[in-house]
Amino acid sequence: MGCCLIIDDSPVVRRALRKALEESGLFGDVVEAADGAEALDRVGGDLGEHLDLVLCDLLMPGVDGFEVLARLQADPRLADVPVIVLTGEEDLETKVQALESGASDYLTKPFADAELLARAKVHRNLKHLREELREANAQLRELAIRDPLTGVFNRRHWDSLLSAELDRTRRYGRSVGLILADLDYFKGINDRFGHAVGDRVLTAAAEVLIERVRSHDVVGRFGGEEFVVLLPETGLDEAVSVAERLRAGIAALVFPDLDGLEARSSFGVAEARGGMARADELVAAADAALYRAKRAGRDRVEAAEPLVSPSA
Repeated sequence: MGCCLIIDDSPVVRRALRKALEESGLFGDVVEAADGAEALDRVGGDLGEHLDLVLCDLLMPGVDGFEVLARLQADPRLADVPVIVLTGEEDLETKVQALESGASDYLTKPFADAELLARAKVHRNLKHLREELREANAQLRELAIRDPLTGVFNRRHWDSLLSAELDRTRRYGRSVGLILADLDYFKGINDRFGHAVGDRVLTAAAEVLIERVRSHDVVGRFGGEEFVVLLPETGLDEAVSVAERLRAGIAALVFPDLDGLEARSSFGVAEARGGMARADELVAAADAALYRAKRAGRDRVEAAEPLVSPSA
């Protein structure tokens, strides 16, 4: 359970609020601050990570409630924490100003505990619902760009990343490497061991690709048993070295419960230098090199001639 922060310069008010909140069981912890400065100092630490609600007096010496609201709104970690302002002011203008400054609600002193707890519960629950919605949306975004079996980027998203990288290399005249990988004799694996085992091999191969490239390299599933790796700021020789490392990693895969199962792979490597190559040209060059690797006996790496712009 989260935490509720009470900000009020009156010890009497703080004690009354704490008592009501603790007896309600709405929050795992109730924390007090005697003024705005103390409150901001506290939420700057670990407290801010667990904050579900703030009850804040508007009129306080030094840092008042309006400044607290402004500072909370300016902090990305705290901007969504609901704030119920507590005010003895009856005029509508003050209440409207508080709401426009980021307050979620207000209570006019004196107020009944039942009203306080009802509003606290509503805003706490709304915060939790917003968090659940954000998490669900983040998961949907991931599902939209990831291959569901292997977890690497799907073809559509990888294509968009390739286009963006080629635009960047075109702007700065840099190089980009591309590797196409295809699992050898994969149909035979499916025929002999079944498609569930074939899926295991694909997943294991994807893990090798992810683990053996740099954090800013981009691994995608190109289709079927084919994978693709985008290597920003990488020339052909380095890209070939990476492909050899990946080939060796896949060849070293072991499946102890599946006697006779070996994973092998062929690789085609291409480079676009100077940024003039189109995405389809770069992929076609890597694909042609991959085809040569297949014809030459598989389990090997072949490289295409670099695609070089006239000014590179």
